Amino acid sequence: MSLQRITRTAFAASAVLALAACGGGSGSTDLDPEADITAQKLVVGIWADYYPEDLAETFEAKTGVPVQIVHHATNEEIMAKLTAGGDSGIDVAFVSGQYAQALNEGGMLQELDHDLIPNISNLYPEATKLAYDDGNKFSLPYAWGTTGLCYRSDLLPAEPTSWMDLLEPSAEVSGKTTMLSTERWMALPALKALGYSVNSEDPDELTAVKDQLMKTKPTLLSFDDTTFYAKLVTGEAVLTEAWDGWCNYGITEDPNIKFTIPEEGSDLWVDTMTVLKSSQNKEAAMAFLNYVLEPEVHSWAAENILYKVPNQAAMEALDPSLLETYPNLAMTPAELAKQEVIVDLGDYSTEYTRLATEISAK
Repeated sequence: MSLQRITRTAFAASAVLALAACGGGSGSTDLDPEADITAQKLVVGIWADYYPEDLAETFEAKTGVPVQIVHHATNEEIMAKLTAGGDSGIDVAFVSGQYAQALNEGGMLQELDHDLIPNISNLYPEATKLAYDDGNKFSLPYAWGTTGLCYRSDLLPAEPTSWMDLLEPSAEVSGKTTMLSTERWMALPALKALGYSVNSEDPDELTAVKDQLMKTKPTLLSFDDTTFYAKLVTGEAVLTEAWDGWCNYGITEDPNIKFTIPEEGSDLWVDTMTVLKSSQNKEAAMAFLNYVLEPEVHSWAAENILYKVPNQAAMEALDPSLLETYPNLAMTPAELAKQEVIVDLGDYSTEYTRLATEISAK
């Protein structure tokens, strides 16, 4: 089982807009449904360990289209490549939802032709109404989930129910907690605990968030995006802020590790598939997106990286025992949709970068 390590680092949309001087919006489709896709080839940019190892060869065997897969470690890395000027050479890019939004606003994404992607019908209705791209005009969701509390149920004096259990821990828990260091997710617990939006652009609200985080910081074992679940396994940590799929990595090693969404609510994050407007192989790219949405292909992500996928047919094909072992995989789309979709904040994204820098530095 591979452990997908996505670091969702911030990338100011202002930089995207400055570098992607291609005009605004995704524009209308200009695709040829009769195109011979066997004359095309694809370069797909995606996170390592986030797809079946044989994806390129099975897609080529089915369609005749050769695929080269290139990896990026973070959203920031792929965004820098895509916005460096000129043709990046990438046809299909996997990026998180708010980054897809920023790319589209920079005029860099091709409008999707749904007629060429019939497997879009496999998506849950909730996955077609996401705030950053209502109607899946320029992106398709690949994986989705939320952020919550991942904890050792056998080592806590009580089950956590609130973000305040992390932000202002009891004496028994203090020094045994971690929070995510990535900008938007560092701010998330305090934003929700204080009753604010995860997409807040209110300077006074961010000041209150900073005050809370400065109060919280001395109680933390560390800021940790990648090894918190290992700390839970050893007992070095007992309560952490975590992405749901990553909490599952800890559950794999110790069933006493649990995941919960605090009562104040949380976010809905989405990783997406997009087609670059600069691609000369757009019809093949649409065929690739359609192939990924086939249930037997898309279910791989849930089975192997333990992330929920927004594909109803794929989720219904999962072994029920998997959902019993990892209860947050069984979270319904309706439950996810109650959480707040993270969107791109344009120039204001830099305020979250500044906030995280100030908290980390002090």
